[in-house]
Amino acid sequence: MPGPATSQAEVTNISQHGFWVLVDDRELFLPFDEFPWFRSAPVESILRLEVPHPGHLRWPDLDVDLSVASIEDPARYPLKSKS
Repeated sequence: MPGPATSQAEVTNISQHGFWVLVDDRELFLPFDEFPWFRSAPVESILRLEVPHPGHLRWPDLDVDLSVASIEDPARYPLKSKS
C-alpha cells in the first residue's frame, strides 16, 4: 500500500534576474525585483528549500516563508520587503 502523497519542490535554475522553482510539476519564476530578499543570498541558501505543507515554501537559511499563491500572483500580495 503506498504511503501518503508528498509535495516536492526544488530550485531548477538561478539567473541574474531571479530563479525558478519546480513545485508539484509546475515551474514558477521568482524575479529578484518582486522577491528582493533572495538577490544577495548565497546559492546554497536558495537551493535549500523545504515544503512544510502543500502550497507553502520555506528557505530556512534565509528565514523566508512564501505561499505558492504569492509567487503565482504577487500583485494580490503587495507587501514588499524594504531591503
